[in-house]
Amino acid sequence: MRSTQVCSLASQASAAVARSTVAATAVASRTSCRKTASFPLRAASKLPQTPALARSYATQHQGQSSSSSSSSSSTTSRRRSVTPFNDDGHVPWGELSGGEKTARAAQQTFNLGMVLVGVVLTGGVCYFLFTEVFSPNSKVSNFNRAVDRIKADHRITDLLGDSRKIIAHGEETANKWRRARPIASTERTDSQGEHLVMHFHVEGPRAEGMAYLHLLRRPGQSEFSYQYFYVDVPGHDRIYLEKSVSSAPGDKKGTLFGIKWA
Repeated sequence: MRSTQVCSLASQASAAVARSTVAATAVASRTSCRKTASFPLRAASKLPQTPALARSYATQHQGQSSSSSSSSSSTTSRRRSVTPFNDDGHVPWGELSGGEKTARAAQQTFNLGMVLVGVVLTGGVCYFLFTEVFSPNSKVSNFNRAVDRIKADHRITDLLGDSRKIIAHGEETANKWRRARPIASTERTDSQGEHLVMHFHVEGPRAEGMAYLHLLRRPGQSEFSYQYFYVDVPGHDRIYLEKSVSSAPGDKKGTLFGIKWA
């Protein structure tokens, strides 16, 4: 009886050991299978995916280029067209169309022409001012020198009055400003040289009169010389400040039978 129980216990123990061994073997096989299955996935994940990356980069590059081209085209479309009236030079020459380049060239040509016209006009005004006002041989300079000589001559101041109150002016006009009255003068050129003949009014506290002068600049000379210069005051004899031998009007001497008569 006892031997039978011992045998049954031994058989049970051996069966339990066998079951545990089988279980351990199954667990080990499942673990190895899992490791075997996970390894190819990890290896596959580490492999370089060259075609896919290339396609992704090309797609991204095309998107960027298309966006940049669209932005540039939108910028160009937003820019107003250049015309000769609104061109300020901010748009580079390379970005202009053919018509816009023509418009800019026309505007620059017009601006250059205006500058040249301004230079010519400025030069003309400067030349006129120098020859008519500032030049020592201009009419204004000769007029001023003649007035100074009249004020410095005591014979004239005795008739007209205080030299500081003597006024000289041109012909009578509707303009009440005496300095704006034109001085009557003529200029001519002949074989003798350049002639300048003028007359003007002189007024003082006591009387008034007329001044006459004739200037001549002979060829080769740089300055004018007086042919005559005198002042007529009504009721008084003519006062000569300069007198040439045969150029003073109204004072010529005639000849009869070879005899000079006053």
